[in-house]
Amino acid sequence: MISYEEAKKMLADYGQEHILRYYDELSTDEQSSLLAQIEKIDFSILSALDSKNNAALKRGKIEPIDAVTANDIAKNSEEYRSVGLDTIRGGKVAAVLLAGGQGTRLGFDKPKGMFNVGITRELYIFECLINNMMKVVGEAGKWIHLCVMTSEKNHDDTVGFFREKNYFGYNADFVHFFVQDMAPSVDFGGRIYMESKSRISSSPNGNGGWFSSLVRSGLLGTLKADGVEWLNVFGVDNVLAKIADPLFIGAIIKSGAQSGSKVVAKTAPEERVGVMCLEDGKPSIVEYYEMSDEMINQRGTDGGLAYKYGVILNYLFSISKLEEINKTKMPIHTVDKKIPYMDENGAFISPDKPNGNKFELLIIDMINQHDSCMPYEVERGKEFAPIKNPDGVDSVVSARKLLEENGVEL
Repeated sequence: MISYEEAKKMLADYGQEHILRYYDELSTDEQSSLLAQIEKIDFSILSALDSKNNAALKRGKIEPIDAVTANDIAKNSEEYRSVGLDTIRGGKVAAVLLAGGQGTRLGFDKPKGMFNVGITRELYIFECLINNMMKVVGEAGKWIHLCVMTSEKNHDDTVGFFREKNYFGYNADFVHFFVQDMAPSVDFGGRIYMESKSRISSSPNGNGGWFSSLVRSGLLGTLKADGVEWLNVFGVDNVLAKIADPLFIGAIIKSGAQSGSKVVAKTAPEERVGVMCLEDGKPSIVEYYEMSDEMINQRGTDGGLAYKYGVILNYLFSISKLEEINKTKMPIHTVDKKIPYMDENGAFISPDKPNGNKFELLIIDMINQHDSCMPYEVERGKEFAPIKNPDGVDSVVSARKLLEENGVEL
């Protein structure tokens, strides 16, 4: 750990000396904790405030992208499945679950994966995802490493819940937990907020920080030592997510692409979803709010939407390419947020409007750093049941309906 003098010099270099203002009042343990927090800060992210996302708004030439369509999958399913199962049986695939969030929007103050979607029985989001993985494990006859990314806030609850539920029948030797890296929160002038005299205000560094967090945890070395070459990354929201899907893996490997993204066809031109595209000839994702009316309604030669492949946060990446990307600086996005903080008088303040910035890395920026990423079209009703709201669209209610339609007892 760095010393007090080293921390003091580091903070002075970035104009953040106030972080040590109450150092002499802290207990020995609190002092050690504060120094450890300072040591972990990547102060270079503060430079993102100079551009305030301007760089992210400058897009290159956007064009439609080809995909492995549902028809392609049906036609080549036997070959894709064979290649995918061989890859899994060879121990070359691991899964990474992004599960750092809380169920706050569902009125649930616990890790989102602990939310019970059952009606007449207990059935948790984590359990749904494990059940989906177990189908592949059974088909392949091979356990697949599952790395669960948590946050500082929900790590203990998540690990404890898996243990309490006996990992929902999954082999505990193949379940690993790691904590997402944090980024400091700042006021609009770039001054890092303090939560208390001994605690720096921070938040998870966005879903694009998953790989660097995996590397820092040491788990990547464990996976590589076991022969893993591909990582299937997916979010905790989607209870119908097919994980380590042999067809998906086989199709991407056969295509020769460096990565793959599961996508669903848009239900309407105006659907609010990010879509796969080409940007200056490289794979990219354009958000719905970045699209012009012309792009939204553009038609291809088949009469269908030209930009129709909506991403669902289910990607396949090669470790070798990720390691190459990890050596470069990913774009840092600044987000205006309401940030609770300790003021100059030591009082804790909960603001009622945005009072500063949080910093995020986005997984969609990883896509653009690949030479190729193949969209892989899946059937929405069978693989996309996101839980973001208590009711309405993409909700507990809609997800329950889709689970039942897919034969899941609730």
